[in-house]
Amino acid sequence: MATQSTNSSGPDAGSGPDGPESAGSGSRTGPPWLTSILRHDVPASIVVFLVALPLSLGIAIASGAPVAAGLIAAVIGGVVAGALGGSALQVSGPAAGLTVIVAESIHQFGWRVTGFIVVAAGLLQILFGLSRIARAALAVAPVVVHAMLAGIGITIALQQLHVLLGGESNSTAWTNITELPAQLASLHGPAVFLGVVVIAIMLGWKYLPARIKMVPGALAAILVATLLSLGFSLDVKRVALDGSLFDAIGLPELPRSDWAGVVVMILTFALIASVESLLSAVAIDKMHTGPRADFDREMIGQGSANVLSGLLGGLPVTGVIVRSSTNVAAGARSRVSAVLHGVWVLVFSVALVSLVEQIPLAALAGLLIVIGVQLVKMAHIRLAHRTGDLLVYAVTLGAVVFLNLLEGVLIGLALAFALLIWRVVRVAVTAEQIGGTDRWLVRIDGSCTFLSLPKLSSTFAKVPQGTAVTVEMTVDFLDHAAYDAITDWARQHESNGGTVDFVEIGEARMARAEAAPPSRSLGRVVLDDVLGPWRVDRAGAATGSAGNGDPLVSGIAAYHRGHAHLVRSHLDELRDGQDPDSFFLTCSDSRIVPNVITNSGPGDLFTVRNVGNLVPEQGDDSVEAALVFALEKLNVRSVVVCGHSSCGAMGALHSGESAGPGIDRWLEHGQPSLERYRAGDAVGRAAESAGFGPVEQLSMVNIAVQLENLRRHPSVRRAVAERGLTVSGLFFDIASARVIEVRGDGIAPIEDNDGLLAQLQREPAQSSR
Repeated sequence: MATQSTNSSGPDAGSGPDGPESAGSGSRTGPPWLTSILRHDVPASIVVFLVALPLSLGIAIASGAPVAAGLIAAVIGGVVAGALGGSALQVSGPAAGLTVIVAESIHQFGWRVTGFIVVAAGLLQILFGLSRIARAALAVAPVVVHAMLAGIGITIALQQLHVLLGGESNSTAWTNITELPAQLASLHGPAVFLGVVVIAIMLGWKYLPARIKMVPGALAAILVATLLSLGFSLDVKRVALDGSLFDAIGLPELPRSDWAGVVVMILTFALIASVESLLSAVAIDKMHTGPRADFDREMIGQGSANVLSGLLGGLPVTGVIVRSSTNVAAGARSRVSAVLHGVWVLVFSVALVSLVEQIPLAALAGLLIVIGVQLVKMAHIRLAHRTGDLLVYAVTLGAVVFLNLLEGVLIGLALAFALLIWRVVRVAVTAEQIGGTDRWLVRIDGSCTFLSLPKLSSTFAKVPQGTAVTVEMTVDFLDHAAYDAITDWARQHESNGGTVDFVEIGEARMARAEAAPPSRSLGRVVLDDVLGPWRVDRAGAATGSAGNGDPLVSGIAAYHRGHAHLVRSHLDELRDGQDPDSFFLTCSDSRIVPNVITNSGPGDLFTVRNVGNLVPEQGDDSVEAALVFALEKLNVRSVVVCGHSSCGAMGALHSGESAGPGIDRWLEHGQPSLERYRAGDAVGRAAESAGFGPVEQLSMVNIAVQLENLRRHPSVRRAVAERGLTVSGLFFDIASARVIEVRGDGIAPIEDNDGLLAQLQREPAQSSR
């Protein structure tokens, strides 16, 4: 058994896709963790900082908050959430996803009260993490989240379009749309020029050489626009900072009225920030192979960052997919990268305030327009169309844009829930005449509830009176109202001279409808009912309702009641003859069910069973007759020998103890297998290496020996040469319910049908030589 390594290979351990740093490297340059930080995390943090800086400024301006609030949130998000969060490579900061709701909060309550809302939302997030319910925030329909982000993106783009044209954004999307013609008529040329330059650079950046793209496109676009505005002395509005970052720090203010509205806003901030952070963490987990995110810890980290950000006058903080994906792509190995990016933002904001103030607002507007448009992803729209959720997407998007974020999300969730209920509880009811007979087949498939009564009634009305009807019920839920409707119709139909036979395939049964409250049955229960052995109670009687305690009779009754109807159509095609695919020789052991372990049905296997799955070369007419008939009359395409674990015949051979006169004479045919096993056959050695015991090793050697006996048979040799017959061996491990292929030189797992077919197709040529 392989020992499990105790070395962590995830981001926190300072290793990535290339594995941990070598001991030799660590001895030359310092501890491995320090080497990893200097080599991977420091460069990645600089790249993320260059991406985060313009985004933080633009999001603050788009939210209507002080510009420094975006920088404060970027610093705290990087340092606090990066250090305390549960996703090692996630980078947090102000996010476009909260822009609309922050703007609404500032408009309704003012900036200082919004700071209090951010603090309270952070405390609520910490509570989410401590109560270990963070994963519940993921129980939101993805289509609603996608539509929410798209609605936010459209709202941002509409707002910033006015800024790019040299004007001011309006408070509602509808106003931004209706006043756009007037804004176009009075556009400001220099602002439009700079905004278009930024948009062009952002859109065209991906087409540039890789060496140039090492610089983040957002940073390059803002830098070029700023230099153009300074070089040509363009008269445009620029970012305004009142002093340094520390001068902008201010405590929040308690609301003086409308506490109900404040509470709603706190819940909105907390829920949306949590969902966005968790979804981002899930996405980042898919981008690296290190430790998976701890969602509860992530909520504590995000909440702590929001508490501090709100107290110091910053925007709300969330995990940001743009910065996080950049962090992973840049080669970060640990959370040090996210923390350092926050440190770089702080240093820049304190030491280079005058540089920030040279950035034109129109340039940031162009950046935000691109970001907003990119939140509307065609892949999400196509996915919603394929999955039947396009209506939910469109309604959510429209409500977010034209109402507000909270109402839009609630409307989207309500519609998604209603659609889910409709899909779950709907039932398919059909009625059709069987062939040219006077028999009708009524199929009821799904969840049969009082909501299905109109469909049941209209379908039953199509069945003529006096006919023979089979009602096939594949029902996973049956309430009393539906049960009454079905039984009342059946009584009425029988009173008019017809007959009604019920075939209940689903686990929700008519007989139990009046005995207990309805409950949904699971598909696994149905499989257990079909595949499981008879359940015998202590008195020895089967659990079936028929047969006077005889499990065989009870089983036949259950078959007639539940499965005969399904098999009938397949058997009808075979009534004039059989065309099996395989001659299947296996042991008589009751635990081996050939059709189950080969996933085959009636007519697929020509099965022969005997004790020990033996192929005597002489002295047994039974196997001989069956083999010749299968090869020369049925033209089977393969011959299979299947042994199994815990085989009594092989156990008796291995121990050498007498099993009785009749059995001992039969087991003499297995002596060649025992001799081969004791001589160290390759198959036995392979089975031993795989961890199988002596009896199982002998069973596999026995399979290999019987395959050799078969290949020497004249009919088999002729079929191999003339039509490519395949001869193969299988071993069924009862404990694991797995099937293993037995070859002449060893054993192999069966995982892929095509791979096994390739092996089987090579065997005839090999054996014929």
